[in-house]
Amino acid sequence: MQRSIALSGVAAPVLRWRRPLFWLGVAALFALLPMAFRQSFALSMLSQMGIAIIFALSYNMLLGQTGLLSFGHAVYFGLGAFFTAHAINWVGAGKLWFPITFMPLVGGAAGLFFGLILGFVTTRRAGTPFAMISLGIAEMVAASALMFTAFFGGEGGIATNRTAGGPMLGVSYGPQIEVYYLIAAWCLVCMLLMYALTRTPLGRMANAVRDNPERAQFVGYNPTRVRWLMLTLAGFFAGIAGGLAAINYEIVTAETLGVVASGNAVLMAFIGGIGHFWGPILGAVLVTFLQSALSTYTQAWLLYFGLLFLVIILFSPGGIANLITMHRPVWTAGLIKRLLPSYALGAATGAVMLAGLVGLVEMIYHVEAHEAATRTFRFLGIALDPGRIGSWLAILALLAVGLALFSRAARSVRRAWDDITPQLQAREAA
Repeated sequence: MQRSIALSGVAAPVLRWRRPLFWLGVAALFALLPMAFRQSFALSMLSQMGIAIIFALSYNMLLGQTGLLSFGHAVYFGLGAFFTAHAINWVGAGKLWFPITFMPLVGGAAGLFFGLILGFVTTRRAGTPFAMISLGIAEMVAASALMFTAFFGGEGGIATNRTAGGPMLGVSYGPQIEVYYLIAAWCLVCMLLMYALTRTPLGRMANAVRDNPERAQFVGYNPTRVRWLMLTLAGFFAGIAGGLAAINYEIVTAETLGVVASGNAVLMAFIGGIGHFWGPILGAVLVTFLQSALSTYTQAWLLYFGLLFLVIILFSPGGIANLITMHRPVWTAGLIKRLLPSYALGAATGAVMLAGLVGLVEMIYHVEAHEAATRTFRFLGIALDPGRIGSWLAILALLAVGLALFSRAARSVRRAWDDITPQLQAREAA
């Protein structure tokens, strides 16, 4: 994890000359993506990714910046979504006038308010006690959602209509493309604000509280107050994400407040990498893609998702972002070409091993789920019959060969890194 701390409180300039160009590039990417992915399924997935990015970054304000492992961050996301849904319904009933474009601010205000109230209690303890308190509050709020049906709508949730209030400046938010651009605009604004926060004295002090709260208190800062402020602000951004989810899905249920939704935020942050600002962005994009796309191909996608999380935690605890950052000095030193042959070998043998593993899982799942139906199914263009021993032997042989080859490829990768390490160390020393 990146541990850059500036105890002096002198913040670096929020924007340097390269950074505006970078953010303009991000804005251009958001604007052009629908032109490359025109299908309704792709637009829906891109919208979900935008919401997930805001949610994951808001969670990283707690875990990555302040060191608070929360199992209840979806509380602020869900409450923001419920308040936004009710506000949209009030607009539809003529009881309130508020543009749908700015409706995520209602969710943000709800997240801010409850972050202020709940954070006052939860941030009095850090570490494991904070994690357990956040879990308890998440369970309490989720149970309350099924008890107070007048506000939460019970198991059916609250339905809404994002076109309430009629078109404004020709935008009705009926077509998905208009909703996508609304989410993309809010995503860009939230990303900018959360990035700017990391460069402020509060963001720096959150890093200090994460790494050494006693020293932060010694220099005159109150760690509890810093945690409280960060949780309140994280609740604000989570509420905005919840408001966008209410507009996108047009329904909010008690599941948005539950531990499963909070677990998704944890997975996105850890898979992407909590030590870097853009790590949770990578995690949000990857997790949303797996949840949306992989589930259409196999019903065992949750198992593959769990395996991916396990592999990331075991072999790259810093997440995908850490892997990318680790290769930056290799790239600048011009040594990446010496790693490519071993990486290509690892990728090829890893694909063989993965094919064997997925084939075995699909064979077992097919036996369990389709025992009464036809036994034969196609995997990678090959017909497999779980009722024949030959199919099992073929898949097991593929897995065994893949494992053996991948083990040799892993040793090749280690040797390649050992070869370039002296040059990297000499370059750093110079």
